Amino acid sequence: MHIAKFGHVSAAQWAEAMGEKAAGAAAPEEIPLPRRATPGSAGYDFVCPAETVIPAGGEALIPTGIRAEMEKGWVLVLFPRSSLGFRTGVRLSNTAGIIDSDYAYAANEGHIMVKLRNPSDKPVVISRGERFCQGVFLPYGTAEEDGDFNERRGGFGSTGK
Repeated sequence: MHIAKFGHVSAAQWAEAMGEKAAGAAAPEEIPLPRRATPGSAGYDFVCPAETVIPAGGEALIPTGIRAEMEKGWVLVLFPRSSLGFRTGVRLSNTAGIIDSDYAYAANEGHIMVKLRNPSDKPVVISRGERFCQGVFLPYGTAEEDGDFNERRGGFGSTGK
């Protein structure tokens, strides 16, 4: 059962998100779309589009160049790849990233960005092309009290506080 489709963000959105890091990064159309490593894998692996250094005790934001369109009633949940977490202790800054089904139509084209935290006392380097996080599609339900909605503008808290 296919419920979603990955795609790339536009060159303009990519340049805006990457800023000065764009020079050493892959062009958005060169970034591999997320894929499962085996038929039994639940997670779709995302690759790092540019070398990223996460300072000791610090954070780094990785624009992936990827967007996901999915059917209503589904969510894409992002997690660090287990090998990255076991090897370095790096984890997502917000524990798990939630990509809602309507995010693909936000002002930033639904550009999936991942913020990682390095709790160690040594910098961690994620190489260009390295698989660093994975996304799992999950169905979700709604409560009877559903109804008073905000307008989506972008990501990271864009629907209000």
